[in-house]
Amino acid sequence: MLTDLFSLKGKTALVTGVSRGLGKGIACALAEYGADIVGVGISNMNETSKCVEELGGQFTSVHANLMDPTSVRQLPAKVYQVAERIDILVNNAGIIRRSPVEDYSNEDWQDVLDVNLNAVFYLCREFGTKMALRGFGKIINVASMLSFQGGLRVPAYAASKHGVVGLTRSLSNEWAGRGVNVNAIAPGYMVTDNTDELRANTERSKAISARIPSGRWGTPDDLKGAAIFLASKASDYVHGHTVCVDGGWMSS
Repeated sequence: MLTDLFSLKGKTALVTGVSRGLGKGIACALAEYGADIVGVGISNMNETSKCVEELGGQFTSVHANLMDPTSVRQLPAKVYQVAERIDILVNNAGIIRRSPVEDYSNEDWQDVLDVNLNAVFYLCREFGTKMALRGFGKIINVASMLSFQGGLRVPAYAASKHGVVGLTRSLSNEWAGRGVNVNAIAPGYMVTDNTDELRANTERSKAISARIPSGRWGTPDDLKGAAIFLASKASDYVHGHTVCVDGGWMSS
């Protein structure tokens, strides 16, 4: 049946940055199609847990600070204490720091790269290697419109998200023949905590909205279809691709 292509029953998904926003939306979407969720975050995950469990999934929280390299290195062991295996890895956690480049601090640069790119590489390597040994796995990295553009006042974010797309392509080349799909989702301008400052800037918000062909900013629900597709059997022959979920932004 066609519905079997998208079923995630019996699968366990690890989703980072799961407390709210896009991470919460993706976790709930995967649970709706049958997956159990191991959620990684630094803040309260009760809302996500409630959503997953109401959809019939099991939710297990693992606290980790992806800005701290030591915490990142300890994360796989903590995950395997609560899950026998990880079938689906969603590297969603991300931060953004805004400042004119002449004032951009080394600390902000390092923090953004640590969360948005270094942690992504480490978790892909640690969990993806085990997937490749089993001959099955799905990795979904969260990219951005700034994986393709430079943006304004966000040099570290743009650099990190360009890196996510390059990493996704590189890993897909190595693991496609071993049963592991590595792909990415590039959200457009979304209503999340990361865009609070941008949306508060009336002039910038108006300019961005005017360029989105669909006429609105996206929401976490808009990512559900792409996430389920890339996590399921339906995408078994899709490797190294970045799916833009952007309301038509990249076409405008």
